[in-house]
Amino acid sequence: MNDQVIIFDTTLRDGEQALSASLTVKEKLQIALALERLGVDVMEVGFPVSSPGDFESVQTIARNIKNSTVCGLARAVDKDIDAAGEALKVSDNFRIHTFISTSDIHVQSKLRRSFDDVLAMGVNAVKRARNYTDNVEFSCEDAGRTPIDNLCRMVEAAITAGATTINIPDTVGYTIPSQFGGIIQTLFNRVPNIDKAVISVHCHDDLGLSVANSISAVQMGARQIECTVNGIGERAGNCSLEEVAMIINTRQDLLGVRTNINHKEIARTSQLVSTLCNMPVQPNKAIVGSNAFSHSSGIHQDGVLKSKNTYEIITPESIGLSQNVLNLTSRSGRHVIKHRMETMGYNEADYNLDELYASFLELADKKGQVFDYDLEALLFFNKMHEEDEFYQMDYLSVQSGSSVMSTASVKLNCGGEMRIEAATGNGPVDAVYQAINRITNLDIEVVDYHISSKGKGKDALGQVDIVAIYNGRRFHGMGLATDIVESSALALIHVMNHVQRADAVAEQKLKLKEEKETV
Repeated sequence: MNDQVIIFDTTLRDGEQALSASLTVKEKLQIALALERLGVDVMEVGFPVSSPGDFESVQTIARNIKNSTVCGLARAVDKDIDAAGEALKVSDNFRIHTFISTSDIHVQSKLRRSFDDVLAMGVNAVKRARNYTDNVEFSCEDAGRTPIDNLCRMVEAAITAGATTINIPDTVGYTIPSQFGGIIQTLFNRVPNIDKAVISVHCHDDLGLSVANSISAVQMGARQIECTVNGIGERAGNCSLEEVAMIINTRQDLLGVRTNINHKEIARTSQLVSTLCNMPVQPNKAIVGSNAFSHSSGIHQDGVLKSKNTYEIITPESIGLSQNVLNLTSRSGRHVIKHRMETMGYNEADYNLDELYASFLELADKKGQVFDYDLEALLFFNKMHEEDEFYQMDYLSVQSGSSVMSTASVKLNCGGEMRIEAATGNGPVDAVYQAINRITNLDIEVVDYHISSKGKGKDALGQVDIVAIYNGRRFHGMGLATDIVESSALALIHVMNHVQRADAVAEQKLKLKEEKETV
């Protein structure tokens, strides 16, 4: 049996659909390019029929990704499959992933059909997808609760129809490892054409067993794991990519399998997904949590000082973390910044040196010393704001205290026109937001506000993430600065620019529609 486990990443589909605010096309492409560098074999990047925006993002990613297979999801419905085929055809290497529920509770309560009807729909979906590509994946949704006889029938029929990958999802995270591994083993024993397809697993973490179930399935013969970066996804999330990748890498002696993952890209990809998706990683998260390589117990510290492998079975360097060995100041030149970025694993194509250096100098003047984690924070922040933005902050002044009314003066560049407003508020951030709202006249409601520290100690950068609602849509904004009031202002301006672009797209679509009706 092949010893390679295919890593199928669904961060941009299953992971993204569970976020508090949707990602932009630009943000999705940024994550897709990071996944390509990480070495994922297949990336599921969206559900093309769900919206014009999702169709556009799938098509954009399919056009730009060259080294990974790009996949789109489709229900066992003709229009879904056709939309996926149309969005993906710009790529030379794509997959259509179609699915239908197979458990009794889903078939009877959700689909309200007989199992024979569902089986026929699954077969027809696979055949239609084969009109677009030979690379077709079929999923038996809620396979973990599907009667085994029905599951065997569906798997055999889907393979006969032309599916080259069969996915067995534990959609609601219900099974335990011995049970889920037993399902995979039974399929290999009872389905006569099982050797004609790769068996995949897609496990959810409702009971905290997604990774254990996936590894159990691999031991029983599955050769594709569907997962997400940081384990994000519906409800309690999905199987964590970094965890299964490092389990397979660390325990090759037991498992006898391998992946194509570039392990030194794990930490960087995790941070990027966390930042863009506004999904902080818990400190005690395996592999990528901030405490994953820290030691508090005196006994542990003594052991690590004597030999790291007494308490560290993997090293920080193995996932791309590096120690801060060089302090950077405003006297440092461009070549030093370039050297530090190379040391951290970044290529020249990953960043604009002039933009990064300008941001670095501004930060160095404020902090005195700049560290590796500061450079990475600046890199991600610059990438989120690198395109020309309609709203740009030119000036900010705030007065606040325990015995004075908080007041703020803000000057914004609004598409080339300078506007200034002042306002009072219930605290400095509220005053700034009131002033910005007066300038833009946008009815935006901030529904979530979160401050986090990027770095260490009193000189750490303050990152502010907000989620705001405008015309029923949710937008994520992020600001980064040494001053949290400034960070807060930048986060709201980030949202304003998202809104401005969304309104411009809507106006353009309306104009095109009116022109067509006139013709």
